[in-house]
Amino acid sequence: MQTRDSDTVKTDTERTSSRILEMLDIKGEATEPGAMTLPCSGYDSAEGVYRARHPWGIYKAPFTDMQKAMNRLRAELPKSGWKIVKDGPDRSQGKSPQIVAESEGREFAVDVRLHKEVKAENSPAMLEITVESRCYRSPATPTASEG
Repeated sequence: MQTRDSDTVKTDTERTSSRILEMLDIKGEATEPGAMTLPCSGYDSAEGVYRARHPWGIYKAPFTDMQKAMNRLRAELPKSGWKIVKDGPDRSQGKSPQIVAESEGREFAVDVRLHKEVKAENSPAMLEITVESRCYRSPATPTASEG
């Protein structure tokens, strides 16, 4: 497992999200939160093993444009060194279309879901995208006695 700086991993994860947005090539509004650092499951917190996660979405675009963006992503991901590992309905009640892919070298994974508008819940149509880094070990922080 690589030892990496959390800020660098978050920046790389956001850069990967930007490339996914370019592949989607859709006009709409994007949500704004940046990448965050989370502990990797399966490791003790004292081990300092983390991953960066960047959830975001595209909304205020016609549903048909979102469907076309998903189709573009299906074509562009493999051309850009990604392997699609799932392409089909998710497990939600609405069975939303979902694409899951891993980057070459498996540094990143992306999960893209297309949600229909649900007027009764005041929920607009949305492309939901989550980019995650692979797990990495955070560099050891020097203790006060070492300083």
